[in-house]
Amino acid sequence: MISFPNCKINLGLKIIERRSDGFHNIETIFYPLNLTDVLEIIKSPDGIFSFQTGGIKISGKTEDNLCKKAYDMLCKDLPISPVKIFLFKNIPIGAGLGGGSSDAAHTILLLNKLFDLKLSLEKMEDYARLLGSDCAFFIRNKPVFAYSKGDKFGEIKIKLKNYFYAIVKPEININTSDAYLNITPKPNKKSIIEITKLPIEKWKDELKNDFEETIFQQFPEIKIIKNKLYQKGAIYSAMSGSGSAVYGIFEKKPKIKNFFPNCFCQVGKL
Repeated sequence: MISFPNCKINLGLKIIERRSDGFHNIETIFYPLNLTDVLEIIKSPDGIFSFQTGGIKISGKTEDNLCKKAYDMLCKDLPISPVKIFLFKNIPIGAGLGGGSSDAAHTILLLNKLFDLKLSLEKMEDYARLLGSDCAFFIRNKPVFAYSKGDKFGEIKIKLKNYFYAIVKPEININTSDAYLNITPKPNKKSIIEITKLPIEKWKDELKNDFEETIFQQFPEIKIIKNKLYQKGAIYSAMSGSGSAVYGIFEKKPKIKNFFPNCFCQVGKL
């Protein structure tokens, strides 16, 4: 079985407070995009588990990969035999796009189909929450208002289908835990939900990502990318999650191929 784990962007990101468990309460909107990895899982004909990757190089041990963790987690509770997993990595790593979380969620979805586990969406979300704060989002894969650790969701109506996006990621990887170290949480003065009800032309002054202030100080080249996207005609531009990818929203399909040397660039329809 094959699936195509997609990425997401954050429309605004407010860091509200530090929690007693060491995490942070946040508010954001997760919006899915059509930039994808490729994930294949088949039952192992020789009864031996294997995990292989291609595309963008993934560092670290197999045991630490979220796809393997998802498989191990389900194996403890459910009748699952050894499988062979192949992951072709196309979504940039350390970009704030949720690629690893999406791979994990889609592993759960594929295993549910492959072994006819009959897990409900709610149960698969519960499993996904154990792997990462934004993993559960990718089970249903639709725009949501995310709060708490980013693992609880509320419905939201937001229509961006007539717009285009551009994603630009420089050769910088940002660890989410490190990104939080320099953050001073602040109460949210204005709801992100209310801001996104405004005309998109007004988002530039209202819809903020709290990570940008400190990340831009550490990596000014990321701020330059954001400014360049506005120069190319973006109606709205922001860093996604804790970075380092920056996206722009455009009325017309942008031409940015040669505008960002040494960067990963992707253009598509929202």
